[in-house]
Amino acid sequence: MASLNVFKKPLHLHSTKPLTGFLRTGYCEVPASDVGNHSVAAVVSDEFLDFSAARGNNLRAAGLTGGCKWCLCAGRWLEALRAFEARGSAAGEEGALVPKVYLNATNEKALEKINLDDLKRFALDREEASSSS
Repeated sequence: MASLNVFKKPLHLHSTKPLTGFLRTGYCEVPASDVGNHSVAAVVSDEFLDFSAARGNNLRAAGLTGGCKWCLCAGRWLEALRAFEARGSAAGEEGALVPKVYLNATNEKALEKINLDDLKRFALDREEASSSS
């Protein structure tokens, strides 16, 4: 069965440069063996990379830099969101701590931990209309 995105539609390819995903297919697939739930199709910032490294997961060691697309663990993305909200940031502040996401490439399994409305707040895309082709 093909993986679905948060809109229950076929999962879009996220990145081949760098090659991402738990299975390194470029898709944010979440097989049963992926206990980290690498489902969030994100664009990481330098601020997020620092945040993640401070929590024991140095993504720079995998070659990531700010602006890279990567399939993040749903729990770490949510942790960054909570840390951002705890700052009491001013309304309208971008919040580089919370990675922006591509909803059409984010696996539906992200919804096991993250509310869709929260993902939408940081979305770089929107739901695509179904095509008849």
